[in-house]
Amino acid sequence: MINFKVVGFILGVLLIIEGAFILFCSPVSLFYGDADWVSIFLSGFVTIFCGFILWASFRTCNKAVGKREGYLVVTLGWVVFSIFGAFPFFMSGGIPSYTDSFFETMSGFTTTGASILNGEQIEALSHGLLFWRSLTQWLGGMGIIVLSLVILPVLGIGGMQLFVAEVPGPTPDKLHPRVKETAKRLWGVYCLITLLEVLLLWAGEMNLFEAVNHSFTTMATGGYSIKGDSIGYYQSPYIHYIVSLFMIVAGINFSLSYLAMHFKFKPIWKNEELRWYLGFIIGFTLIITLVLMINQSEKSLETNFRDSLFQVSSIITTTGFATTNYMHWIPSAWVVLLILMFFGGSAGSTGGSIKIVRIVLLLKNGFLELKRLIHPNAIIPVRFDKLAVSQQVITNVLAFVSVYIILTAASTLVISFIGHDFETSLGAVAATLGNIGPGIGKVGPADNYAFFSSFGKWFLSALMLIGRLELFTVLVLFTGAFWKK
Repeated sequence: MINFKVVGFILGVLLIIEGAFILFCSPVSLFYGDADWVSIFLSGFVTIFCGFILWASFRTCNKAVGKREGYLVVTLGWVVFSIFGAFPFFMSGGIPSYTDSFFETMSGFTTTGASILNGEQIEALSHGLLFWRSLTQWLGGMGIIVLSLVILPVLGIGGMQLFVAEVPGPTPDKLHPRVKETAKRLWGVYCLITLLEVLLLWAGEMNLFEAVNHSFTTMATGGYSIKGDSIGYYQSPYIHYIVSLFMIVAGINFSLSYLAMHFKFKPIWKNEELRWYLGFIIGFTLIITLVLMINQSEKSLETNFRDSLFQVSSIITTTGFATTNYMHWIPSAWVVLLILMFFGGSAGSTGGSIKIVRIVLLLKNGFLELKRLIHPNAIIPVRFDKLAVSQQVITNVLAFVSVYIILTAASTLVISFIGHDFETSLGAVAATLGNIGPGIGKVGPADNYAFFSSFGKWFLSALMLIGRLELFTVLVLFTGAFWKK
């Protein structure tokens, strides 16, 4: 049977961690003279107290964590994080509706970046709430579950099943035989790159607070901005290029970033997924630049190239920042961006959606099927990084992509049934399931999700969770086999 006690125990530990981060936001509000520091402090205290109750109730339980416990902890963990993480917004009155507060928080932890706030409402939030809003994305980017792998072994809990369930992509890359050491190294890379971006943005037109918040949400590929016009608020090519660069870096497998920090470049250049990833960015950037030059000849080549690079990088990495409203481009340009919403970043990155490696394996397998029609008796394996890919992996990829497309189509129907046009329905589903944020239609980069009904917001919140945890981690909980002995 499932060990529910250890699930409760781990959730208690995670709530204590979350509460500590919420408390950290209270001095930020106090430093800037915002009145809601008390509400933020109380939110953190309540979260820690509830976590302590769970921890104390189950601290003597059997600490064995199997696959099913791992899936339960990861899925319930994100739900519980969002339930309690919404308290600072709700208790302070920054977002008066709890449904809206939960939506904003789930969007943060899943690094989606879909917001119910308009530009004026975002800039009206206190510094503490803005910092917590950005921090939810930074924590969700690498995964607070991975962070907990550093702590859980100390408490006598093995973390491999949590690591497998949490790390995005077809296979997790372990940088060390011990999961605890792997988590430390991943977080070390994550923190160092975040710090580097803070310094570079601070050297530009951003003050320190703006640089920290935007670095948090860039490295998480989350896309929350503390400005109503997103990165477009800064009319600085330097800022645009720096953010573009770090979005691209955040979309790369973090194990490759770790190797780069140790000057091991040879395996990086040999990584096929990286080459495809960069090739897609360059190719689609040039295509959109050409389209814009033909249709927006009044802008310079550099401006059109910069806008194209920024938006392609933002969408393919599922970050969701914007420097311009791409819905004002001709339809062919934003349709290209819609297609990119189904690509996603590299496996082992903070990006969402399908992931580049799955797209490449799907294309290669489809091409080889044509060869197999001509040579039906030939054994022609799909190769990736010059190695033959097992049929099991190909089957898993086909299953994932099939479920992703079916879920997208079914969810688009659901959203359209509650009164939204097809363009908006597809855009909202693609943007939330892919953890992107802005979509097309009425949820474009200059719009928000406030107009959706309560049902629509809870439904889209569920899509964010399913997309963030790679579909099967959540969907497996709805199978009868999961709950049987």
